[in-house]
Amino acid sequence: MTHQYLVELASLMAIFSFVIIAPGADTAMVIRQALVHGRRSAVLTSFGIGTSLLFHVGYTILGLGLIISQSIMMFNIIKWLGAAYLVYLGIQSLRSGKVELSSGSVSGTRAEQGAAKAFSLGFLANALNPKPVLFFLSVFSTVVSHETPAAIKFGYGSVMASFLIAWFVGVSLFLTMPRMRSAFERASVWINRASGAVFIAFGLKLATEKAG
Repeated sequence: MTHQYLVELASLMAIFSFVIIAPGADTAMVIRQALVHGRRSAVLTSFGIGTSLLFHVGYTILGLGLIISQSIMMFNIIKWLGAAYLVYLGIQSLRSGKVELSSGSVSGTRAEQGAAKAFSLGFLANALNPKPVLFFLSVFSTVVSHETPAAIKFGYGSVMASFLIAWFVGVSLFLTMPRMRSAFERASVWINRASGAVFIAFGLKLATEKAG
């Protein structure tokens, strides 16, 4: 039985590894956090994204994910909230000016960010996206046996969340190296504009997603 669980976990991670490295709204958010607000904020945002993944796994295992995927109204409510949140983040990024990393300011305002806000940015961006619901429903139903205990399934989710956090923390550490920070400071205005456009684009893309 233990061998079966290891095979299931290996299969899940083989699929999930491609999901982790594929660029998306989460990636854009971590990059902007690292370049605009620094290593601490980017790492906290990474943990927010990973915790949100556990949130998705949890209610999917409990069966709520199936309800959401089958309910057009519930799916659309979550979808539009997520789309609106990403567009809002995009507008905020577009309105930001040049980042002065040495003085910790963005267009004259403090770039320092509270821990709760940094964490919640990652958590909400992922939690308000219904696409992970469909991902976990499809992958779990294909790879994981329905006889696998819920505790084991949640363990799978914990491993996946840990790898997701590790990936984004690695991205955060790389982008906050002194040489990288100096280079990105010179291009900060365009980075804010690009990340803003990416957030809005992903928001609009999410708004057109269909449950089926």
